[in-house]
Amino acid sequence: MSACILVVDDEKNIRRTLRMVLEGEGYEVDEAGSAEEGLARLERGGVDLLILDVRLPGLGGLEALDRIRASDPSLPVLMISGHASVGEAVRAVQSGATDFFEKPLDRDRVLIRVRAALETRRLREEVRELRADLERGYEMIGRSAVMRQLFGAIEKVAPTTGRVLVTGESGTGKELIARAIHRTSPRAEAPFVKVNCAAIPTDLIESELFGYERGAFTGAQGRRKGMFELAHGGTLFLDEIGDMSASAQAKVLRALQSGEITRVGGEQPIAVDVRVVAATNKDLERAVADGSFREDLYFRLAVVPLRSPSLRERREDIPALAQSFLEDFCRENGMRPKPVDPAVFELLAQKAWPGNVRELRNVVERMAILSGDRVTVADLPPDGKLERAAAAAEPAAIPSGLLADAFDGERRLTLREYRDRAERRYLESTLDECEGNVSKAAAILGVERTNLHKKMRALGVGRDKE
Repeated sequence: MSACILVVDDEKNIRRTLRMVLEGEGYEVDEAGSAEEGLARLERGGVDLLILDVRLPGLGGLEALDRIRASDPSLPVLMISGHASVGEAVRAVQSGATDFFEKPLDRDRVLIRVRAALETRRLREEVRELRADLERGYEMIGRSAVMRQLFGAIEKVAPTTGRVLVTGESGTGKELIARAIHRTSPRAEAPFVKVNCAAIPTDLIESELFGYERGAFTGAQGRRKGMFELAHGGTLFLDEIGDMSASAQAKVLRALQSGEITRVGGEQPIAVDVRVVAATNKDLERAVADGSFREDLYFRLAVVPLRSPSLRERREDIPALAQSFLEDFCRENGMRPKPVDPAVFELLAQKAWPGNVRELRNVVERMAILSGDRVTVADLPPDGKLERAAAAAEPAAIPSGLLADAFDGERRLTLREYRDRAERRYLESTLDECEGNVSKAAAILGVERTNLHKKMRALGVGRDKE
């Protein structure tokens, strides 16, 4: 679909010339003889680029540009003028004009700048979409009381400049909290830079955080910016801050106090505007008490302390989390969405989850890979607690009279043997109701007919009709 370009100029010949040039390149062109008429056309939508004259009768082009930028900051606007001053050109650019050129118009110059402006807009929209896709992967899910309380705290702290210290067990999603703070803050369009302090060797942490000058140490072949500089204007997330060395702690404290950093091997201080969000799974108050973490740095970081709750504290969120992880995995791997038996969610909610949300995601991905068209209790991992819960849950979900099948003489059946026997009885009962019609039974059971055939063969269940 061709781009739509709106030309706003009080000179009819200019409008006609631009229309001929642009339509000759396949663009769709609309015209307006005044700023007021042009603004009315913009309100109807569908314009991809605006060519706007600076000097117009009535409302001037620069005043119109101010109104356009207030309502649509992303629309590319090319300003044109036959006798504009340097001051007007500067003001146009400062007000958000994409480009500025003078009359008489040169065909090639117009087309080059139009193509460049449209390509820039396309790239910005693509970046915006990619960023939105990325942020969806960091969405926080939960309706439990502890999560509602956490969401309320994030909403209050995000618009401020206050530093935040996020504490909690490993795998609870501390990075998600940091990203949520950044995403809803005035710094949302600036960088979010993550540093895992535990993953960087002690002798490299300072050069990673503050950068280095050429020749600062063996192997320093050139100048390199550190994470503080890369996060300028945005948010720096210091994960596992409790594992930071004493010398690095001192430099981070100095940076927070002064707003300046110095590269390793350098002498010139560099001003940085960074909001720091730190996180740890350690007890920093105890670390302060035993001298392994600086007290002054702790109080600088913990202006607003937030705690990331464990999964055990928010069991009611487990079904929603598991469903979201399953949908994400299926979409990312080109798989059809898989329905989940309610009993699966019930059993997942009973687990202790020492690895918290990270462990739950791994379990869900495993079930997505190994399950058939539907995720059932049989797809749960061979975890002792889950096995016992599944054994207790299944009798209530199967027809009465099958409890006797739990024993073969004096021997208690294994869970797999019991499941096979229960599934066999259930399939036979369903097929009887459908008078042997496999297609109808498959529809009732919520499985593909071919998969039902495989299950019937595996369990030794006969059939009469297709």
